[in-house]
Amino acid sequence: MKVKTDSTPTQRKTTRRRIPKWALHSNNTAANEQYYLRSIGRALEVLDCFNGKAPLALKEIGISTGLPESTLFRVLLTLEKHGYLKQAVDGTYQLAPKLRFGWLIEQANLLRDKVRPELERLTRRFNETVSMAYLYEDRIHVLDSIETFHEIRISNRIGRVLPPHCSALGKAITAFQDRALAEQIVEVYGLSRRTEFTITDRARLFDEFAQIRATGIACDRQESILGGICYSAALRPAEGPVVAAISLSTPVVRMTPERDEETRKAVLETAMRASAL
Repeated sequence: MKVKTDSTPTQRKTTRRRIPKWALHSNNTAANEQYYLRSIGRALEVLDCFNGKAPLALKEIGISTGLPESTLFRVLLTLEKHGYLKQAVDGTYQLAPKLRFGWLIEQANLLRDKVRPELERLTRRFNETVSMAYLYEDRIHVLDSIETFHEIRISNRIGRVLPPHCSALGKAITAFQDRALAEQIVEVYGLSRRTEFTITDRARLFDEFAQIRATGIACDRQESILGGICYSAALRPAEGPVVAAISLSTPVVRMTPERDEETRKAVLETAMRASAL
């Protein structure tokens, strides 16, 4: 049995797409100027003034952009109306949450890429799991992690929310916040007991935060998971708040007094180098 086929080839209809004239000149400087929307450009210049942290007054934004006050006021009003800026009762402006969170993610990823070589160096030296965490508003998340190849090891999942009261990374970051924010971080997560070693007393926890600020090192000795120990140090830039920390995690069975001291020192030195990046 044969399959019958047409003797003439199948006619294929092609669709010709018209390319707009402006697209043909997209690399032309003069054409770019012609199609550039200055009103949108001004709005983006205003948004670029904000660092996602400190609010700005009208005068400060005017100095940064060079825009006349009347023009700047209209731009700010428009951005606020469309939910890109928020105005406080004192008249200052701040990025709205939908932009602020995007800014935080961008800053976190930039820092992660810079610090990654330091994490790799620490992992190679101790052959243990090394991690990095970042503060997003009032929650601390694992930003990066490099695991050891040991069969028995401590794992850290990227994106996991860390407890501020029983994880070394959580303690290291929370300890360096102002009291109000530290209270908020603890309140959001709670003081739930993970193991018999977990600190659930608020006063005792804040006493430990004071010790962390004095020594630079935070420790989780089986407070989050039985059999695990973790040392962490915050990244403390010369300017700006503490928003990140690095850590080294290992099973208790591999930790000796000599290795304990060596680990503390190495984690603190790594954090200091990372802070200067």
